[in-house]
Parts: sequence; structure tokens; C-alpha cells
Amino acid sequence: MPSLVVDTTPLRVSPQFRRLWWGLSISNLGTQLTVVAVGLQVYHLTGSTFSVGVLGLFALVPLVVFGLYGGAIVDHYDRRRVALAASLVSWAVTITLAVQAWAGSTSVGLLFALVAVQSGAGAVNSPARSAIIPRLLEPKLIPAANALQTVGFSVALTVGPLLGAALAGVDFGLAYTVDAILFTAALAALLRLPPVPPEVSSTRRSRVGIGSVVDGLRYLGTQHNVRMTFAVDLVAMVTAMPRVVFPAVGLLYLGGGATTTGALTAAIAVGSVLAGLFSGGLTRVRWQGRVIALAITVWGVAVVGFGLVLVVVGSTSPDSVLWVALGLAFLTLVVAGGADAISSVFRQTILQTATPDDMRGRLQGIFIVVVAGGPRLGDLWIGTMSQRVGEAWAVVLGGVLCVVLLWLLVRAQRGFWDYDSHHPVP
Repeated sequence: MPSLVVDTTPLRVSPQFRRLWWGLSISNLGTQLTVVAVGLQVYHLTGSTFSVGVLGLFALVPLVVFGLYGGAIVDHYDRRRVALAASLVSWAVTITLAVQAWAGSTSVGLLFALVAVQSGAGAVNSPARSAIIPRLLEPKLIPAANALQTVGFSVALTVGPLLGAALAGVDFGLAYTVDAILFTAALAALLRLPPVPPEVSSTRRSRVGIGSVVDGLRYLGTQHNVRMTFAVDLVAMVTAMPRVVFPAVGLLYLGGGATTTGALTAAIAVGSVLAGLFSGGLTRVRWQGRVIALAITVWGVAVVGFGLVLVVVGSTSPDSVLWVALGLAFLTLVVAGGADAISSVFRQTILQTATPDDMRGRLQGIFIVVVAGGPRLGDLWIGTMSQRVGEAWAVVLGGVLCVVLLWLLVRAQRGFWDYDSHHPVP
């Protein structure tokens, strides 16, 4: 099955990418431990779901601000040094989280502040790492590299929350300490990279500032294909991200409560892992815009299928799990997760290969904002619609709207459908 399984050529031909991939995959697992543990600690200290929601706000705002400004920093300075500096800040925050937990701190404000700093550092770190990869590999290997990145992140997203909850159940400090240890893998990988200074550019400003951020936004506004990768992702995430209904589904539709909610959440990650593991053939696709459009169509149709399962079952608050319905719902979300992963691989590939080096950091920063903000707007959209038509029909309508808006965009921007990876045009 060499044409189907994930293409590991980037790991074989580039020792630098291999070390970076292993380091990030291991550290991402640790990051998921902290994401779960800090939410559980806030709830343990306050007994308030609202406080956990406020924690998410403290993570989102720095991510948006530093995602945009951090991308400009990445385009002005050695990307290895930027990534290493941001990683050291994140590592220091994780160590501080461990210390406060072992010391028995009861300060929720301290947790909010630490999460904000960690989120800001991550918003700088992520575009720096993403901008490094095209400098380590030739363009034809970028899709395979992104598929490997998807596998590593999805495995962390699947295993990390379960392990994080288990460790936090013993002691919050234990979860943070394990994260701090695992994070050293990313630091070691970055330390062994060669310098990655930005390429010479006549259009780069002499100093980093708001003007540099504005330059990136203006550039994005003039590049139709790159802009489309952001637009279609926003359509998919804002209209058809169903995760906000999962708690209600576990209580009112399928039974099983929190266990069902966890299973449905894991289903999307399982789909991502499977798509990455069997992505070998896809990484040689030439017409990447078409694959993105078709993948997002499958995402929307799968979400409609999930909603229809809920429509058929109805909101009956069952006393036990409806296993057949849960199996069907799980399957639709696995398909959705796989489709989203395929879309992500090629959207990232177009962004990395069609964008000039002096703009990669800023566009990767915008990418972080879109990826983080889109699903949260989707939570608001589906949540609002659920109040009006119920969770099941809200999901169905969201999936239908996703497909309709997607093809209106594709029809309006025909160049995206004809995007040729052999001759990338931003």
C-alpha cells in the first residue's frame, strides 16, 4: 500500500525536519495535558463553568493580537531564534504552572495571567515554525510534510486530553510537570536547527510595527488564491462546526452524558489521524484547490449526516446510550474530521508554497487567527441557531449553508478551482 499510506519522504531526506517533527509532536502532546489540566483546575477552584469560559477568553485575545504582530516579527528576524525565544517563554509558563499547583495556590487570577502569556507566546511560535518548514524541504515535499504534521497533532489531540484528565485527577502539578518535561523535545529540536534568517526583500520595512502588519493584510487582499484558503476555511468552521452541541447531544439525544460528549469530540480527531495516515496518494495531487473544495464539501455533507441522525433520534433524554445512533453519529464525525484534515493539508501547502518568503510569517500569523477564531464563531452561530430550531436542525442547516456558500465562493473565484501546484500563483 505504498501509494496510500502517509508519505514519510520528508522525514528521510531532511534530518532537520525529522527532529522538528518529532519534537513538536511530543511537545504538542504535553500542551494538550496543560489545556485540560488548567481548565479543570479553574473549575476546581471556582466551581464555575463561566470561569472556565473566561479562561478561554484570556487565551483567545492574546492569540489574535500576537498572531498578527508575531507574524511580522517572524518576517523580520531569524525564524529559529524567534521560535526558540517564544518556546522558552511557553516553557517558563508551564514550569510556573507546575510550581503554583505543587504549592497549592488558589489564585485563579494567576492562572488567567499565565494562560494569557502562554497563548501569546504560542501565537508567535506557531507562524515561526510554519515559516521554517519551506526552508527545510523542496516545494514538492510540502504536502507530505503537512500530512505528517496533521498526524502528529491529531494523535496529540486524541491522546492528550485523556492523559491530561487522568494526570490532573491525581494532581494538577503532575500534569503540568509532565508537560514541562515533554516540552524539552521541541526546545532540543529548535536548538539543533540551522539559522533561518528571512530572505532579502526590497519591500520589507526597516522596523517591525503596525505598518508591517498592515502590509501583510494588504498583500493578502491582493492574492486571490491565498485569500481563498482563508475564506473557505472560515465558511466551513463558522457555519458547520458542530462541537458546541456535543454536551446537549450526550444528555438529550444519544444518552451517555459526558462520555458521549468525549466520544464525539474524539471522533473528529480520529478522522484527522486516519486521513493523515492514508494521505500518501493525496500528497501528489496537482490541482490542490479542487481537493480543498471537495474536502470541504464532504465536511459539510458529513455534518448534515450527523444532524440528520439527531433529527431521527429526537430529543428524548434517554436513560441509556443509544448505541446504534451513537455509532452512526461517530462515523459521520470521523468522515468530517478526515475531510477537514485533507483541506488543512492543502490550505497550508498553498500558503507555504505560493507565498513569498518575506510574507510567510505574517500570513501564517493571520492563519493562526483564522484557525482559532473560526470555530469559536461557529460555536456562537450553531449555539444561537440551536436556541431557535433545536440542536439537530441547527447542525443540519449549518452543514447545508457550508456547502452552498463554499460553491458560491468557488464559482466567484474560478482561479482557485484551477490552482496548479506545479505553477503556484498566490
